Amino acid sequence: MTTLVDVPTIRPHVLAMATMKVQTICLVQIACSDGITGLGEATTIGGLVYGPEAPESIKLLIDTYFAPLLHDQPADHPRKLMAAIDRHIVGNAFARCAIETALFDAQGQRAGLPVSELLGGRVHDRLPVLWTLASGETARDVTEAQEMIDRRRHNAFKLKIGKRPIAEDVAHVAAIKRALGDQASIRVDVNMAWDETSARRGIAMLADVGCDLVEQPVHRSNRAGMARLRAGARIPIMADEALQGPASAFDYVSAAAADVLAVKIEQSGGLLPACEVRAIADAADVALYGGTMLEAAVGTAASAHAFATFPRLAFGTELFGPLLLTEEILAEPLEYADFRLTVPTGPGLGVRLDADRVAFHARDALRRTISIPTVQEN
Repeated sequence: MTTLVDVPTIRPHVLAMATMKVQTICLVQIACSDGITGLGEATTIGGLVYGPEAPESIKLLIDTYFAPLLHDQPADHPRKLMAAIDRHIVGNAFARCAIETALFDAQGQRAGLPVSELLGGRVHDRLPVLWTLASGETARDVTEAQEMIDRRRHNAFKLKIGKRPIAEDVAHVAAIKRALGDQASIRVDVNMAWDETSARRGIAMLADVGCDLVEQPVHRSNRAGMARLRAGARIPIMADEALQGPASAFDYVSAAAADVLAVKIEQSGGLLPACEVRAIADAADVALYGGTMLEAAVGTAASAHAFATFPRLAFGTELFGPLLLTEEILAEPLEYADFRLTVPTGPGLGVRLDADRVAFHARDALRRTISIPTVQEN
């Protein structure tokens, strides 16, 4: 079963290509004949503005093409089932990831083991998590960041830039770095908004103001440009949108086109391919970062299980997706404390949905309200 769930964000989330006010989640539930139900999730950023899949298309594809392939198949062999899907369906990494996650969740419940143990075994119980400052307003971002530090929730921050002229963006970054000082690490995400010439200038300016990392400064197709920028940069350059699974990761590390790879389970095409990306980066001695598609709690838990198996995560993770939403969809929220996310320890993903909140926010749901008549004076 697939369900589209629309949950408002706590504030507008401003990116170079879109401004998000609502996150749409495609929840997947795979019911097995032994009574176990596995959970999966697929989300995108701004519908189709970020990539070729959207929650609505993911739901349609799963219902129409993926589900029939799973019918009457043995549920206790996730890798075998995903291999069967590979023979019949090309691409559609996000939909594929949601299905694979649900299969591993069910198998973990069946075996009494967390998903991380099915992926080779965790080496981390808690993962560092940064927060994205994306209001676009310097004073508001400084206040938000300082509050996060004081609450010991985040002490690393990513700024979304690329919409404004470079000088304005760099001034914004510089002001926030000055205000926070050594309390926090400041990184930026350009979301492919610059051309190579602008990127060369912008990266140099960002290095001068104390920025620690620049994410995907040029278009995903410009691998050669990324390699040139990396060769001349004084701060690390990270690939994100360019990474579409193990093959692209191998291409990037072979071309020395990034200092850091942002691993995302959805862009990778699932938990197993994400672990393959990790192996490629480790073999090439390239740093890793646990990325997000701003998944809600189910997808975030799945990512956490995968990243918990990574021996090295030099730049931590950004698994803050559930914190960006106004409402929780789990019966028990994920635990964020002391600048880290605790990886669930229960069988499977170790999470349960809050069925009432999911039903309330489901697309086209009937939201029942109580009508109180007005008292009329005689």
